[in-house]
Amino acid sequence: MAWFRRSKVSIQQEAQKKDIPDGMWNKCDRCGEIIHRKQLEEQSFTCAKCGHHFRIGAAEYIALLLDPGTFREIDRKMRSSDPLNFTDTKPYKQRIKESIKKTGLFDAVRIGTGKIGSVPVVVSAMDFSFIGGSMGSVVGEKVARASERALKSRIPLIVISSSGGARMMEGAISLMQLAKTSARLAQLAEARVPYISILTDPTTGGVTASFAMLGDINIAEPGALIGFAGPRVIKQTIGRDLPQGFQRAEFQQEHGFVDMVVDRKEMREKLIILLKYLWIHKK
Repeated sequence: MAWFRRSKVSIQQEAQKKDIPDGMWNKCDRCGEIIHRKQLEEQSFTCAKCGHHFRIGAAEYIALLLDPGTFREIDRKMRSSDPLNFTDTKPYKQRIKESIKKTGLFDAVRIGTGKIGSVPVVVSAMDFSFIGGSMGSVVGEKVARASERALKSRIPLIVISSSGGARMMEGAISLMQLAKTSARLAQLAEARVPYISILTDPTTGGVTASFAMLGDINIAEPGALIGFAGPRVIKQTIGRDLPQGFQRAEFQQEHGFVDMVVDRKEMREKLIILLKYLWIHKK
């Protein structure tokens, strides 16, 4: 008879772990820290361990920067048509419909009026989640209308950029938005109406080549990628290794393309100081 007998009771497995609801925890892309959603919100969507700035949408920026309850959206339901009847992996019309359903937005920017530190402002906030924050006819038109509203009301304009560049599904129409937005901002400058540009990660392509870099004051978030073509494309073109930190916010500030780099947790207070100075100076 075997001296060892298997117990009839099977090995007890560890208690099954409870499922964690989607979106409750976030992992930092830089240091790997696991952060609870509530803690992340309290830290203005930045990592408390390493300071990494998470990408956030237009709604989050509006909530972080504007006085509570003051934002009034303009032209919310404006949406792109399909002038070229464009199709790549899917029809452009279908891509737009899917993006609207997924994000709850009608395009990659929200514009409106509000107050920051009781100073009235016009705000334009881009959202990377809508087709990579690409600039098509609607983004260009909305930014232009925001500029016109600021000019008419003679109150500061603030644009928060987050974009992969021009929306090439609209071809040359998307490229014409560079000229249109730049022309509107030139009118704003001639009228001496303040324009503050906030560049977040990423701000690239046609958006960088137009309104994002035309601010009277250009402010970037720490570590934000800011440039026209991507680092890999540039490296392949010139055939040389790029400097450390190339196209990051700190590099751009060092070389004069950005006026200041401001932590997101301090952004609202910095804007209040700048706006109140500009508002008093304007009067």
